Amino acid sequence: MATNIALDTNVLLYLYDANDHTKRRVSEGIVASNPIISTQVISEFINVTKRALKLPKQEILYKCNLVFDRCQIISVDQEILDHSYYLLKKYDFQIFDSIIISSTLAAGCNTLYSEDLQHNQLVEGKLTIINPFLNLQ
Repeated sequence: MATNIALDTNVLLYLYDANDHTKRRVSEGIVASNPIISTQVISEFINVTKRALKLPKQEILYKCNLVFDRCQIISVDQEILDHSYYLLKKYDFQIFDSIIISSTLAAGCNTLYSEDLQHNQLVEGKLTIINPFLNLQ
């Protein structure tokens, strides 16, 4: 794959945040680099935009298609789920975070952008978790 970075759901959600222009600009810059996202991230994105943001179904699908045009997608499969279980036990990640991290590793990424995970954490000696919003004022 052409990129070595992946995104957690929160980075995608800030693309559509009308209240935090700074985080939106940071997210836009990251997404412009054609990052990798997993089908788990897509599912979480749909869930949040439907339940928390209460967007209409058509708008959610439209936003998903915009994301698809700018990101590479990796599907969650049995191997990723098996590795997720290993990561969950070793690092005590939450279930969905473990799936996203396992997908990121399977895609060969060395950076995962996430606001919710531990900044600068090194996973399996290969993947660094970075909070791209950490130093924003």
